[in-house]
Amino acid sequence: MDASLARLGYARSRLRRHSAEAGEGAVPPLDAPDAAWVLFAGDRVVLTREPASALLNPDVAARVPALAVPVFLGRLDGGRLDGRPVFAAAIEPAAADDLAGGPAHHSLDLRSLAAEGAVAADELGLLATAKSLLAWHARNGFCAHCGSPSLPAAGGFRRDCPACGTHHFPRTDPVVIMLVRRGDTCLLGRAPRFKEGMYSCLAGFLEPGETVEDAVRRETREEAGIRVGAVRYLASQPWPFPASLMLGCVGEALDDAITIDPTELADARWFPRAAVAQMIAGAHPEGLSVPPPMAIAHLLMRAFVDGAA
Repeated sequence: MDASLARLGYARSRLRRHSAEAGEGAVPPLDAPDAAWVLFAGDRVVLTREPASALLNPDVAARVPALAVPVFLGRLDGGRLDGRPVFAAAIEPAAADDLAGGPAHHSLDLRSLAAEGAVAADELGLLATAKSLLAWHARNGFCAHCGSPSLPAAGGFRRDCPACGTHHFPRTDPVVIMLVRRGDTCLLGRAPRFKEGMYSCLAGFLEPGETVEDAVRRETREEAGIRVGAVRYLASQPWPFPASLMLGCVGEALDDAITIDPTELADARWFPRAAVAQMIAGAHPEGLSVPPPMAIAHLLMRAFVDGAA
C-alpha cells in the first residue's frame, strides 16, 4: 500500500461488515460471550490502555447502559480476534468518564484518535462505521414518510416504520475535495474556521443530480472564481462527522484570477510546488501549514508535490 494511503484516517477497516441485506438471522445475541464492543459518548471513544484499542470486552459494556438499541457492525476479519461479532452503542458522557477514570481505560475524541494514531489504523474504519450509524439513529427516530416512531431493524442497518411499513436506510453524504492545479502551482484556501496559517484543498457537498466532475467545477468556481476543465478521481476517505465520504480529485484550472466567496474562504492563493513541500514539512518561511497526514487533503497535496497529481 502507498505510504500516504496507509496513513489516511478511517480508510482501513477490520470488519466483515453486516448489512441490511443480511437480515435479522445474521445478527448474534447482544450477550454473545465473544463479542467486542465499541462505546461512544458523543465524539469520544472509550479505549483500553493495554493494548491500545477501541474494542472492549462484553463485561466492560455491561457496566454502562446504552442510550438506545446497540448496532451490530459485523465480524472482525483476521488476526487473533477473527470472527468475533462487533457491536457499537452510544452512552452518556458521565458513564464514559466513569470508565475512563479507572486505570485500564481512557477516552479520546475521534479526530484526535486518528491524528495521533492512538489505535491501530485498521480499527479507524470500524470506528467510522460505528460513529456514522449511531449518529444516524440518533437523528432519525421518526418516519420521514408518515411521522410515526420508527424502530431499528437488521442489526441497526435499517429503521422500519410499523405504521406505514416504510424502510429507512443510513445515508452517506458525498463531498468532493479537490487539488486544483495550473502548471506547477496549486490552489489552496483557508476557511474562516481554520487555525491561523493553515491552508487546505477546496471542498463541498455534491448536489442532487450532479456528477463528481461537475461538483468539483461548481464548488471551485463558487468559492474561488476559478474555472476547472479536466477532473480525475484520486482517492476517497470516510469522514464520520457525522457521515460523509470525501471524494479526492485533481482538477486542471482554465484560468488563474481568484475571486473568493468570503462566506466560504478567508483567503485563497496559488502555491508553487516548492512552497507546498515546505508547508508539508513544517518549514514554510511564513509558518504556513497543511492538514495532518490522516486527512485526504494532505494526501492530495503530497501527490501534487510528488508529481502524482
